[in-house]
Amino acid sequence: MTNEFELQLKGYGLTTAHILYRMPDHPALLQTYIWQHYDIAPEFPEMHSFLKFWQEKLDGPLHSVRYVHRKLISATEWRALKGEFILH
Repeated sequence: MTNEFELQLKGYGLTTAHILYRMPDHPALLQTYIWQHYDIAPEFPEMHSFLKFWQEKLDGPLHSVRYVHRKLISATEWRALKGEFILH
């Protein structure tokens, strides 16, 4: 399994989706669900895979999905350096 830091170095960022869905027994009521995972913008394959799973396997029909995405490491923030600092 790939750790989170390796995913960030590969261009993944943290995606958070706020999902509103209808209750199966009470369709007039909306319930909320927060999903968070590392994903690649703008295609968002992980989020699309999760939403596809939701629609195929879960009973609560989706009402709406709002999401935000943030790359935690960008090219300007990460660079490899050679060197060493020695402190007392």
